[in-house]
Amino acid sequence: MKNYKNALFYFGVTGGFTALIYWIIEQGKHLEAREVIGTPESGKASWDDFIMSMMHNFQDPLAILLVQIITIILVARFCGWIFKKIGQPSVIGEIIAGIILGPSLLGMYFPDFSAALFPVESLGNLKFLSQIGLILFMFVIGMELDLKVLKNKANEAVVISHASIVIPFALGIGLAYFVYNRFAPEGVKFLSFSLFMGIAMSITAFPVLARIVQERGIHKTRLGAIVITCAAADDITAWCLLAVVIAIVKAGTFVSSLYIIGLAMIYVVVMLFIVKPFLKRIGDLYGSKDAIVKPVVAIFFLILILSSYATEVIGIHALFGAFMTGAIMPDIAKFRTIFIEKVEDVAVILLLPLFFVFTGLKTEIGLINDPYLWKVTGFIILVAVVGKFLGSALAAKFVGQNWRDSLTIGALMNTRGLMELIVLNIGLELKVLTPEVFTMMVIMALVTTFMTGPALDLINYIFKTKDSTEIVELTKHKKYRILISFGNNEKGKSLLRLAHSLMKKQKEQSTITVMHLSLSDEMNPYNIEDKEKSSFIPIVKESKILNQEITTIFKATTDIETEIADVANQGDYDLLLVGLGKSIFEGTILGKVIGFTTRIINPDRLIDKFTGKEGLFENSPFDERTRQIISKTKMPIGILIDKELQEVNQVFIPIFSPEDSFLIDYAQKLIYNNNSKIVILDVNGHINTNFVMGSAIASLEQKYPNNIGLIDDQIIKKDFLDEQDLMLISLESWKVLVDSRSIWLSEVPSVLILKH
Repeated sequence: MKNYKNALFYFGVTGGFTALIYWIIEQGKHLEAREVIGTPESGKASWDDFIMSMMHNFQDPLAILLVQIITIILVARFCGWIFKKIGQPSVIGEIIAGIILGPSLLGMYFPDFSAALFPVESLGNLKFLSQIGLILFMFVIGMELDLKVLKNKANEAVVISHASIVIPFALGIGLAYFVYNRFAPEGVKFLSFSLFMGIAMSITAFPVLARIVQERGIHKTRLGAIVITCAAADDITAWCLLAVVIAIVKAGTFVSSLYIIGLAMIYVVVMLFIVKPFLKRIGDLYGSKDAIVKPVVAIFFLILILSSYATEVIGIHALFGAFMTGAIMPDIAKFRTIFIEKVEDVAVILLLPLFFVFTGLKTEIGLINDPYLWKVTGFIILVAVVGKFLGSALAAKFVGQNWRDSLTIGALMNTRGLMELIVLNIGLELKVLTPEVFTMMVIMALVTTFMTGPALDLINYIFKTKDSTEIVELTKHKKYRILISFGNNEKGKSLLRLAHSLMKKQKEQSTITVMHLSLSDEMNPYNIEDKEKSSFIPIVKESKILNQEITTIFKATTDIETEIADVANQGDYDLLLVGLGKSIFEGTILGKVIGFTTRIINPDRLIDKFTGKEGLFENSPFDERTRQIISKTKMPIGILIDKELQEVNQVFIPIFSPEDSFLIDYAQKLIYNNNSKIVILDVNGHINTNFVMGSAIASLEQKYPNNIGLIDDQIIKKDFLDEQDLMLISLESWKVLVDSRSIWLSEVPSVLILKH
């Protein structure tokens, strides 16, 4: 009765007041001063008005900005994905995306579309948003610098770092001497032009370098520590130099710039001796908490903006203020990590691609339109590589490094990436660089960043040694080796319990390796060790409860699925165990719509379609991550659908085809090691007709009569499934089950899907 009363009240109120609104509007028409003269609107006139309104909406500055952001993010992520697949930093792909959307490609071949997407009057909005993104990014870069590392290892690092700055700086000024008359903007003094050429040659991209070091697995080695310290010292020195260069350019002469430099020094003193202690006090009060309250976050962001404003007004650019604020953040790892997580995603995913495209819109490859200009571009690249690569390598050799490590340091320090683009954009904004020189230098930044990976591979090939990062087990007898790859801690514990059940009584003849991978784009060198320790704490605790020894692997990578498959394929493992994630679109209307277009949206899925691998996953609710791991792995793999698996005492194995005979091997392991009770369902009568399968099961029945039994299809009810801890099934049979017996899916316990 109450429901009827509510319904009557609802319809009465909404209906009554809707009628009242209509009546008031009708009465209000009589208040109009005069009637509109003319014939009533025709259908065509109304349609024309609608079209005009829609066109006006499309041309609204906010609508244009939003469609620009959507296009930029999609193209940047796609290009970043392509370059990750070929082993390059995704930042190169994002820079290329900017050039593609600029006049070099889109503007050249689709000028009308380019003009509609990036009208000249809209570029101001893009510029300011990209500058906000850079300010946030430089704030993160400042936070990622561990100044304690500089104090502890500054001796060798400062020598290498400063040599890697002064040598290319000098060569850049020398290059400016030869190209000044032909390429310097009208009215720009040689001092300004040469200083910018020098600083552009001597910059190193600390973020890209740090992520390459993580991905190569050398961040824990002595070499990795030296390289990171060199890059940090290089960053600090180069940004201080850049501030001085900007001051000189804006002032016109070195003497005039002394006023700006004096103000800058006062600013630095205020930040170090007034602002830093204040921030440290806040860090001490809130550093131990899991979250930071909004007023504290507001204080830090306000200081960031005030610092950026101060340096912009002084004349040394807002980015230096952002970098300085990050560098003086409280020296508490947890505190910095929380701030980095708050800022980094917005800065890197949303706003930085806008900067790449804004740079691309100013980069016109078509300006380099004759052989002479390409020769000059080649000479710029040569000077950049000789100055940075060889300068760093020779300095490293001088302080006592061997040739392999010296050349590795040189190759890494030669990485320029995004930091170079920031310097070049400042130069173009100050009108110190012409569009021609700007384009040449952008090409140089791309080439020197792109060559880092191949150069490191070549150095490793030439100096072949026994890498300490590769652990090779030398055993007299072949051990049964299981590799577990986990992302979620609870799934990791379930996978460990399952692996333990397969080898509990054979610990001497078996090993378990547990691996956790993180995307290098989402990590920073400041907290990588804390990240590694925290990742394995729950797994290590579980291993102690199980009394099971484990080996751990922690790696940063650009492609988690490929890395899992590579480690599994190259590590001589007998079984890879992973957890099954859920598709983000599963169970939604959007998912049904996108299901058809997934292979277009996901490039990996498109590749699988062309190579025929997508057939593996028909009728299966695997998420994209699992699809990729299965398609790339060349060894037995188990995918666990975890429903809080605690023990593996009751195991159910449905047999759908003769190819499922390999499941009997796993049943035998569970019986022997874990005393599990195995129930086998022969769906199509294959046990009686297949000699190999029938013999294997008969042997188990004879040896372990209390641990194995056969059942028929009629017993598979909810009560039976509730009693089971685990269902063991092959990949092909899983596809059949999903297609024909989906009623099981809501009732089954945890499931281990095995690909032989």
